[in-house]
Amino acid sequence: MEIDVLGQDASRAYKLLASVVVPRPIVWVTSQDEQGRLNAAPFSFFNLMGASPLILAINVADLLDGSPKDTRANITATKEFVVNLVHRDIAEKMNVGAIDFPPGISELSAAGLTTVESTKISVPRIAESRVQIECTLADIVHIGDNHIIIGKIVYLHIADEFMDKDAMRVRTPELDLIGRMHGGGWYTRTSDLFEINRMSYQEWLNLND
Repeated sequence: MEIDVLGQDASRAYKLLASVVVPRPIVWVTSQDEQGRLNAAPFSFFNLMGASPLILAINVADLLDGSPKDTRANITATKEFVVNLVHRDIAEKMNVGAIDFPPGISELSAAGLTTVESTKISVPRIAESRVQIECTLADIVHIGDNHIIIGKIVYLHIADEFMDKDAMRVRTPELDLIGRMHGGGWYTRTSDLFEINRMSYQEWLNLND
């Protein structure tokens, strides 16, 4: 099927793309305003984006009235935030955090989650998350209604029970992280794996002789 995302099919383009660019990692971003009031919000338009320096990116759209969401407003003001990865055991709590609560209600309290101090920044982490990434703001790129927050990673926390400390290796499947799938409430686990080893050019030639 041919889909003209800039023409006659523009109104369907977002849902179609969100159905094929999968899975997308689910993260819960904690931020706080200049008065120290904490906000937590889940996002799936997120990924690791670079190694030198270590950076990640999150797209934070505006509210329906065009005003910035608390996440972007807070990060703009304080230049700090934490990316907390979501695993299956807290997926329902993450879903509670996506509710549009009225002002004054804490998403974390409503979801029954707790926080712990970060190491390099003032924004706290979600204690129940198995992986927490402390970030400082590197840039915000505005493209139309998109506000792509680029964070410089300054500290990483991984729960001890998922690490082989001697080898500094993560037992990734055991983290049981989740990803966003197509529309509605569809998610996936990241524990269904298969392996394909990379080959050299010479190995490829040998296979194709």
